[in-house]
Amino acid sequence: MINFIEISYLKHGNERQKQAFRILTDNKILAKLYAYHPILVGTIPINIDIENSDLDVICEVSDKAEFNAELKALFGTEKGFTISESLKFDAIKANFIVDNFEIEIFGQNKPTTQQNAYLHMLVEHKLLLEKGEAFRQEIITLKQKGYKTEPAFAKLLGLEGDPYQELLKLLF
Repeated sequence: MINFIEISYLKHGNERQKQAFRILTDNKILAKLYAYHPILVGTIPINIDIENSDLDVICEVSDKAEFNAELKALFGTEKGFTISESLKFDAIKANFIVDNFEIEIFGQNKPTTQQNAYLHMLVEHKLLLEKGEAFRQEIITLKQKGYKTEPAFAKLLGLEGDPYQELLKLLF
C-alpha cells in the first residue's frame, strides 16, 4: 500500500504525478501548510485523474479564522485565488492556479487521516488494486462523462444510496 501521507511516491508515478510532485515541492505548498498536517488526496495520487483534475490538499484546522488569514498570506497573490467557507463541512476552502494546475486547499477541524477525502481515496485505491486496469479505465471514462469520483465508483460497483457514505463502508 502506498504511503499517501507524504508525496515521494509521486516521483515514481506517471508524468502527471511527477508534474504534481514538482509543483508541490518547487512551490513548497505542503511545506507552507506543514502545521496543518496536509495530505494530497483525490484522483491524481491514485491515477484516475482527467485533464481538468485539480490537486486537492486537505488540512487539519482548529481555528478557521486563523487558517483563512494564513491562506491569504501564503497564497493570496496566486493566479485565480479565491477563498470560501463550506457550511456543509464546517470548513475553509481556497483555490488558486500554479503552473496551470488548479490547487484546492480544504481545511476542516478533523485530523487529516480521518477526513472523508482521505478515507475515500484509500477505499478507491484498494478497489483499483483489486479490480484492475479495465475497472480503472471505466472509472476514468465515467469521469470524462461528468461523473464525480465517488458516484463513478458507486455506479460500477452497483452501490445504492449515498455514494460517499457507501464507499466508506468498504474501507475495512
